[in-house]
Amino acid sequence: MHMAIQGVIIIVLLLALILSKKVSALAALTMVPIVVSLASGYGLETFSFAVQGIRNIAPVAAMFIFAILFFGVLMDAGMFDPIINRILKLVGNHPARITVGAAILAMIVHLDGSGAVTFLITIPAILPLFERLNMDKRILAAVVALGAGTMNMVPWGGPTIRAASALGVEVTELYRPIIIPQIAGLAFVVLVAYFLGRREGRKHEIPAMALPKEKLVRDLTEEEKMWRRPRLFWFNVVLTLATIGLLISGIVPPVLAFMVGTILALMVNYPRLDQQRKRIDAHARASILMASILLAAGVFTGILQESGMISAMAGEAAGMIPTGLGKHIPAILSVLSMPLSFFLDPDSYYFGFLPVLASAGSELGLDPLSIAHASLLGQMTTGFPLSPLTPATFLLIGLTGIDLADHQRFTFKYAFLTTLVMAIVSIIIGVFPL
Repeated sequence: MHMAIQGVIIIVLLLALILSKKVSALAALTMVPIVVSLASGYGLETFSFAVQGIRNIAPVAAMFIFAILFFGVLMDAGMFDPIINRILKLVGNHPARITVGAAILAMIVHLDGSGAVTFLITIPAILPLFERLNMDKRILAAVVALGAGTMNMVPWGGPTIRAASALGVEVTELYRPIIIPQIAGLAFVVLVAYFLGRREGRKHEIPAMALPKEKLVRDLTEEEKMWRRPRLFWFNVVLTLATIGLLISGIVPPVLAFMVGTILALMVNYPRLDQQRKRIDAHARASILMASILLAAGVFTGILQESGMISAMAGEAAGMIPTGLGKHIPAILSVLSMPLSFFLDPDSYYFGFLPVLASAGSELGLDPLSIAHASLLGQMTTGFPLSPLTPATFLLIGLTGIDLADHQRFTFKYAFLTTLVMAIVSIIIGVFPL
């Protein structure tokens, strides 16, 4: 059997099983390539391929584990509380300030890369203001989705980690070129939030009214208060800036930056061993779940790459693409990336499609990273809070009390425009060719 056909069978089976929701991504990513490789006659080499893939992906999986622990510990210690409360106090009763504050709050909270945490913190904090002023809740869902989605491009975010893992590159090498497009996207989200707030204020002619101060402060549970360390706020801020700075600079490997940062955060904020153990236990579930999927993806990509299936598929795909169209693949993909979130979950896209697209682009003389950059502008970044394939989407609409269809119809155009803005900036600064 031709290697390209073997690779296609693996990808088709993977997509079918994941999208059917009858088999977990962990099981599909591990078992499908092993079974097909064994059936194709690779024998015990199959396991050598798989182990090599795991070796390649291990640093990324480790980085993700410690990134989740790092931001989780800082969230527990209350580093974000003064920032959140300051934003809530500044928004007052002005609709445009409220919408901008909601967007910025979502961006800040989403530094930990978790959509669920972002929505659980941001929506309850801002929703009372929307209800008090009778503002359209679709706007709240939209600006929070836009803020979280654009921030989801951070190096420890799910899409970026998956893309780096699928291509076998350092996550910082992948992320650095799209920092400026991401900043442009975040600025555009703030403008959209301001526009929506101004329009809502004019539409309802919302009068000025004094809102109770207590409504503008996020309520904490007794357990949350127990873990807060307000006296260490500035230490935690400096530690965060230093860790992210080291990460982006590439001076030290990303996994070591987060590993050292996590250890320092734990030792200073929670010096007792029992405290440290409880804080690690509190965030272990989220980190281990994603890390296990990444390691399973290592089996998948290892077998496809080491066996030569990826190269064979890329050669076939490159032969079918018109020569003149090849250089435009990243630009075309950047436009399609956000809508693709509605049809492909991140595991299917980044582990199934991206390696083939990147290899095909390489055959046509394109930098494989440019394909990944184009994908990250929308696929499960600006697209994740609208996709029915993402559980966090249902949490968002549940907290705001709106229908999924209403949320998608209202927010889609703004999310799509955000992706287009980032694509245009990427083309201008040369991240990928037009």
